[in-house]
Amino acid sequence: MTSSSRVLITGAGGQLAAAIADEYAARADVRALGRADLDIANARAVEQAVSSFRPTHIINCAAYNQVDRAEDELDQALAVNAFGVRILARAAADSGATLVHYGTDFVFDGRASQPYTEEDTPNPCSMYGASKLLGEWFALEAPKGYVVRVASLFGGSRARSSVDRIFDALLEGREARVFSDRTCSPSYVVDVAAATRLLLERGAPGLYHCVSSNHCTWHELGLEAGRLLDVDARLLVPTPAASVAMRAPRPMYAALSSAKLNAIVPMPTWQDALGRYITEIRRRRSEPSSHQ
Repeated sequence: MTSSSRVLITGAGGQLAAAIADEYAARADVRALGRADLDIANARAVEQAVSSFRPTHIINCAAYNQVDRAEDELDQALAVNAFGVRILARAAADSGATLVHYGTDFVFDGRASQPYTEEDTPNPCSMYGASKLLGEWFALEAPKGYVVRVASLFGGSRARSSVDRIFDALLEGREARVFSDRTCSPSYVVDVAAATRLLLERGAPGLYHCVSSNHCTWHELGLEAGRLLDVDARLLVPTPAASVAMRAPRPMYAALSSAKLNAIVPMPTWQDALGRYITEIRRRRSEPSSHQ
């Protein structure tokens, strides 16, 4: 990555896109476009955006991520998660740009007993997961295509994920229901953004898992957050996934192995990542309000 690099980021309103934009801000010419600026399912709009900016890198953070609604809105999920990615892949191929597309642990069925690797065969158990898997296949058709699977993201300037909502509840002294039997690989978006940049500089195109280097249940994650925040652990309510009404099934064991990426970009543990994020939360809360 050089100062002459031009990075086009899609899905700019999201949590991950904001972290990617921050990571590249001082290193490249960045253009971050949200849904109102660029609908990736519109081939003509994508062609115009690419031809006008002439990006060296296209980083796709746009996604339809309404997991339950996707069961009834498959056409909308496919438009963004699959066919929009195909449009970006073709634009990247035509322009010679590198394409990065973010995948998900939901491409697996969750029946494993050890972390999934890039070699494991996907078997999504939801329409959302199926749409994301199709997008992966399309992205890898680009000559310089990277698919980076992420999972259970938290943190960043637009922290608003399911994990972040647990942290918010603890900070506000509210009860938080946390899955006691779902295993995940929680990952700090700041780490994912940094790893993405280093992967593009050091690694060959292909499929990678970009997650913390170990895994836990959601309850274990909540307990560690509570310990770091020094709040009453009784605010956490262990909850079996089967007791929660959800339209779409979730993979129960969704841990991803980061071993392939670790050989190129070592990823920290989720405990290390969470500790740094909690430190950042405390720093922000201690700063005087700009309105005072």
